[in-house]
Amino acid sequence: MALVITLVTNFVSEKAKIGKNVRIWHFAYVGDNTEIGDNVKIGSLAHVDYNVKIGENTMIEGMVYIPPLSRIGKNVFIGPAATLTNDPYPASKKMVGVTIEDGAVIGSRAVIKAGVTIGKNSVVAMGAVVTKDVPADMVVVGVPAKIKYSREEYDKKKKKWESS
Repeated sequence: MALVITLVTNFVSEKAKIGKNVRIWHFAYVGDNTEIGDNVKIGSLAHVDYNVKIGENTMIEGMVYIPPLSRIGKNVFIGPAATLTNDPYPASKKMVGVTIEDGAVIGSRAVIKAGVTIGKNSVVAMGAVVTKDVPADMVVVGVPAKIKYSREEYDKKKKKWESS
């Protein structure tokens, strides 16, 4: 008897709606009824579950988990191994997704609690655990995440870093 090995590099549901110029890397998963806007990148080993909406020009790095019912805006960056959740009281029968508004940045290995909204242009630092809504244009850090400074200050620090 011969051994048959089937290698699947990624799985994208036939029921998913994929925009133009979308790049889905190796071993990624995209579930049923998910809508992905134009120019989105989904990294290797990412899991984008069913009934998720992702806006255009968003970058989702490798090993990110996006649960059902999540809504991600345009021009969002989600760093490697970030985890969004959809069950505030596991294992319950009622689920609620995470909302990430336009222009937000989610750092590597951040964890975001079900039902939380990450405001427009806000930043979640790497490793932060977000248990409450994050206002627009704010940077949160820590466990649990707390406001550290404004997005304007973040952008100044980033510009200084890039020019040094």
